[in-house]
Amino acid sequence: MHIVVCIKQVPDSAQIRVHPVTNTIMRQGVPTIINPYDLFSLEEALRLRDAFGGKVTVLTMGPPMAEDSLRKALGIGADDAVLLTDRFFAGSDTLATSFALATAIQKIMETEPVDMVFAGKQTIDGDTAQVGPGICCRLGMQQLTYVQKVESVDPAKREIVVHRRSEGGVQVLKTSLPCMITMLEGTNQIRYGTMDDMFRAARADVRVWSAAAAGIEDMTRCGLRGSPTVVKKVFAPKARAQKARPVDGEGAEALAAAAIEAIFASQPKLESDLLKQSAGY
Repeated sequence: MHIVVCIKQVPDSAQIRVHPVTNTIMRQGVPTIINPYDLFSLEEALRLRDAFGGKVTVLTMGPPMAEDSLRKALGIGADDAVLLTDRFFAGSDTLATSFALATAIQKIMETEPVDMVFAGKQTIDGDTAQVGPGICCRLGMQQLTYVQKVESVDPAKREIVVHRRSEGGVQVLKTSLPCMITMLEGTNQIRYGTMDDMFRAARADVRVWSAAAAGIEDMTRCGLRGSPTVVKKVFAPKARAQKARPVDGEGAEALAAAAIEAIFASQPKLESDLLKQSAGY
């Protein structure tokens, strides 16, 4: 079984600052990490490899420094790594990014068939949750998003059963391979790499592909030229000046009633709006 895991190197959100004049994210001097959601996907892929055998390849698109994240993934236990880096990729939005990654996966599939592609549900710097589904559509795979559990995999029948979180609860879905899976947070416990894996990661030959090496022929679909998204403004939300008010009551029911009464008192129209909505059902 061959599994490709798409990861992204992102700035540590705990230390991100917004430029006061340009209203853009200041990345200079901010340490980078592997997107946390991608780590849950990597762990799930490694568990499937341990159970059924095969190989896990990590793939990322970014500047040359993104190789650090790939080596960290190798240190956790991944088998192979591919870095997609080229000046033509600068300024890519989710449309251009998904096109480039899907093309790179197709290049991998020319020599090694891919059974599954994993990604995190979203990244902490963009929060769009669009790249995973975008890759899936371009590869023509079955799409399983917001997965909280991989119930079972049958390599012989080429079937997979997952639990997918939805607004109405949990959906249990069965589909065929190959498929694209985006994992939710907290779905597993990310392992620590062994010393052997860490030494192997330090010595590993990370494959570095330019746009041409990845098989991308139409450069107008990459970078700024292939990115129709326009970000008007990025800003940090202002801290609330209003302080929390204590609520008194004896017991859980009394505290709940007092809290509801305080909410309605601070928002006079809320109670009438809720009554109108409930009358419509």
